[in-house]
Amino acid sequence: MEGQTVKAILFDLDNTLIETSRAGAVAIQKTSELLKSSLGLDDDTVSSICDKFKLKLSQESFDPSAGRSIDEVRTGHWEESLQDAVGSRSTPSLAAQCYFLWKSSRLELLNLSPEICSLLKELRRTHKLLLLTNGEAQTQREKVEATGCEEFFDAVVVGGEHAEQKPFLSIFTLCFRMLQVEAQDCVMVGDSLDTDIEGGVFAGVRATVWISSEGGADDGAVKADFTIPTVLELPHILQQLK
Repeated sequence: MEGQTVKAILFDLDNTLIETSRAGAVAIQKTSELLKSSLGLDDDTVSSICDKFKLKLSQESFDPSAGRSIDEVRTGHWEESLQDAVGSRSTPSLAAQCYFLWKSSRLELLNLSPEICSLLKELRRTHKLLLLTNGEAQTQREKVEATGCEEFFDAVVVGGEHAEQKPFLSIFTLCFRMLQVEAQDCVMVGDSLDTDIEGGVFAGVRATVWISSEGGADDGAVKADFTIPTVLELPHILQQLK
């Protein structure tokens, strides 16, 4: 749709507007220190426990109908990781300590930088803005609250509150309907080729913008229209789309 006016921008949250990976790494470091002081473990054992937790987190498939909260599931990740490494020296209470230290430390570090706040305020003067984030509902809502980002958007859509998440068409259609725009009126901005970019392409948005902060290659099956290292460069892209 060459020359089509961009009316709305859909933003991903994690590692697009907030540095979730960096916050997670610091939270893991704090939890490592707790494990060392509690059990007197060496660095290799602590690293193994934390690596197992991160793997379980990355492979997590949360089912709210199973009767366990996300806090219980993730405490279980720590409990299993500890059991694998230290057996009976692990206790449920230590696993809970690890989880809540990791969780609270990560949330404390999540914030919108002043520069990103200014960017969103400026963009909202001329565009409708929607935050579209994948993930379990409680976890993502806690991030939204911790960062105070809701005030910058016309709408917030959390994938875990709906039947399907990015890259499925249904959640993009919901966003377009909420903003009262067509797909071709929108730009999708995010750091994931598999969810943000692929979803935006298949939904038929005006353009997709990939945030590649690590300088990675766009080698997915679907190519982004634009690649930038930080969301702060988005205004240059929007200028090109006028």
